[in-house]
Amino acid sequence: MLKKLLKYDLKSIFKVLVVFYILSALFAILTRLFFNIENSFIMDIVAKVCSGITIAMIINILINNILRLWIRFKNNFYGDESYLTHTLPVSKDTLYLSKFITSIITLLVSFIVIGISLFIAYYSKENIEFIKSILLPIADTYGSTVIKVLLAFFFIFFLQFSNTLQAGYTGIILGHRKNNIKVVYSVIIGFATYIGTQVLAIIMLFIAGLFNKNIMNLFFTNEIVNVETVKTIIIVAIIIYGVILVLEYFINLKLFKKDVNVD
Repeated sequence: MLKKLLKYDLKSIFKVLVVFYILSALFAILTRLFFNIENSFIMDIVAKVCSGITIAMIINILINNILRLWIRFKNNFYGDESYLTHTLPVSKDTLYLSKFITSIITLLVSFIVIGISLFIAYYSKENIEFIKSILLPIADTYGSTVIKVLLAFFFIFFLQFSNTLQAGYTGIILGHRKNNIKVVYSVIIGFATYIGTQVLAIIMLFIAGLFNKNIMNLFFTNEIVNVETVKTIIIVAIIIYGVILVLEYFINLKLFKKDVNVD
C-alpha cells in the first residue's frame, strides 16, 4: 500500500513541478546561448532577462514544491479527501511515512534540477576558478575535493528545507485541532515550530562548542573564521539538522496518531 500512496503523492506533486523544471532548464539554456553572443548590446539585455527568469523559475520550484506538499498534506488528512484517506486499510504510520518520503524525493529532485539549471546557465572557467578559490582551502583542510564540499553545502540546504517542511506539517497537525481559523493557527504554529528548530540548532551548536574552542569562539568573538572552523561547522551542521529532522518526524508521527479532526 505504501507504494500506491507514494505513486499518487508523487504524481500529484510532480504534475505541477515538472512545468517549472522545464521552464528553468529552458531559460538556463537560453541564458547560456545569449551570453555567448558577444559584442551585441541587445543580446546582452536578452541574456540578462533570461537569467532573471531562470532565477525566478528556481525560486518558484522551491516555493511550489513546499506549498504543494503542505496543501496535499492538508487536503488528504483534513480536507474533503480525508474522509476517503482515513477509511483506507492503512495505518497512520504508513500514511505519514508516505508524506515524509514524498517530501524527501520531490525536494531532492528539485535541488538536482536547480543545480543542473545553474550549471547550464552560469558555468564558465572563470566562475569555476572563483568557486575553487573560495572552497579549495576548505577542501584541502578536509582532505577532500571542491565537489565534495559543494555536495556538503547542498546537503545542508536540503536538510534545512526538509526541516522547514516538517515544521509546516507540525503546524497543520496542531492547527487542525482547533475549532476555527485552523489555517491561521496552522501558519502560526508552523512558523513557531520552525523558529523553535532554529533555536534548538543554535543550542546544539553551543553544546558542540563546549568541546570545540573554534566553534565556541563564534559565540563570543568576531574573529575571522578559519578554514578548520568552517570544516567543523559543516560537519556539525549536517549532524544537527539530521538529528532535528529525525526528531520532527517522530514527534509529528506521534501527534498525527493521537487524533485527526477533519473539516
